[in-house]
Amino acid sequence: MKYVADLHLHSKYSRAVSRDMTLPIMAEYAVKKGINILTTGDFTHPLWFREISSQLEENGEGVYGLKTSSSAKASEGQAELDKLKFILTVEISSIYSQGGKTRRIHSLVFAPNLSVADKINKELTKRGANLSSDGRPIIGLSARNLLELILSIDKKCMLIPCHAWTPWFSLYGSMSGFDSIEECFGNLSSEIYGIETGLSSDPLMNWRIKDLQSRSILSFSDSHSPMKMGREATVFDLEEVSYGNIREAIMNPTQLTGQQKTEKLGAENRKQKTDNRISATFEFYPEEGKYHYTGHRMCKIVQTPEETKRNGVICPVCKRNLTVGVMHRVEQLSRIKNHESRIKNDDNGVAWHYDPDEIHPPFVKLVPLIEIISECIGSLPASQKVREVFEKLCLEFGSEVQVLLKTSIEDIEKLVGPKISGGIKKVRSGDIEVKPGYDGEYGIVKINFSETETSLITATRTQPSDSQIGIDF
Repeated sequence: MKYVADLHLHSKYSRAVSRDMTLPIMAEYAVKKGINILTTGDFTHPLWFREISSQLEENGEGVYGLKTSSSAKASEGQAELDKLKFILTVEISSIYSQGGKTRRIHSLVFAPNLSVADKINKELTKRGANLSSDGRPIIGLSARNLLELILSIDKKCMLIPCHAWTPWFSLYGSMSGFDSIEECFGNLSSEIYGIETGLSSDPLMNWRIKDLQSRSILSFSDSHSPMKMGREATVFDLEEVSYGNIREAIMNPTQLTGQQKTEKLGAENRKQKTDNRISATFEFYPEEGKYHYTGHRMCKIVQTPEETKRNGVICPVCKRNLTVGVMHRVEQLSRIKNHESRIKNDDNGVAWHYDPDEIHPPFVKLVPLIEIISECIGSLPASQKVREVFEKLCLEFGSEVQVLLKTSIEDIEKLVGPKISGGIKKVRSGDIEVKPGYDGEYGIVKINFSETETSLITATRTQPSDSQIGIDF
């Protein structure tokens, strides 16, 4: 069975995070958005750990549910809230020196249960970490030594490098990262089963990297507010929801089995046979991410990878270093210079991207529903008018995921009119423009309508295609 999961979030105890990031409100928004599995996030923070322990109860191996008394809507929608599962993760910032360079690596640590999470917290405290200062604690341990520590506590723990391409705080980051997983994790590299793409890259970019050919490509939101949960997500196909099954799915990164794996990836990469796997990922348009291109925000300088190769990384205005973007960094480390996905549209007009090497699962690029509504009606995303339309669509059709991927354009038009339904249709097919982000500035999505298009939004229906395109969930 397929489950939509967002396993990188932050609580109200992290810096620059909404006060609404509490377990009951997170659960309420997860139901609206169509998310089945959430992370608690921030389990190292003492006050948040106390809330996790008091508001959640274990209702499966390593997975937790919200207690009825903790629910923001104990009577209304309780059945859907009861189905929601939480697992335990935390983002940890390692700042240390290696190879004559300061490294700043963010890691997503998975714990199999509260007891193990508590042991991790105690061991980090012994090593001088101030866990009360932030939900994303800073430690002096290297990423490799952090991995060694958590595995010494429990072999079922996992470490996934966060937003792996972000310039300042990531595994491959241009400012403080490494050129390979082995360079960062040394003899423990085989314990790194996947990476998180981050908002400024997508799976297609990551498929080009040799390190990642036999590792999972994961996508989560890294959300600091309830509305942004699920802006990126991973769809797991699990026998049942459990920590062990999620871990197995991440350890089994490809769509290949048996002899196919051996032929394509080599015998050393052949994993144990399991029915638990990753089916797909939901992606932000990477151009919308705030570090996609190289540039300098203060001087309004932005460069494509080709321009960066030609012009260098010094700002032509102020002569300071530009922030090297994710796309340029991918070009630097890529094993394949020209790599295109195979795009197939499903019966709902959604463009699914498939790995041409047939190794990794497919993905779809989406724009959050709140942004589509905002663009189409000309109001800010936080406006009451936009929120009302968002709530109306989610209530009528079940969730944001259903509206973006499954609901017929005709039904959406009947409820909210041709402009918004047309915007959703364009996003599904990829018929949009995105002005790329750079140096901390998010990209800008533009949905363009011709003069006659609004009245013809649903006149031409997408032709039905191969029923195997996309995923069923």
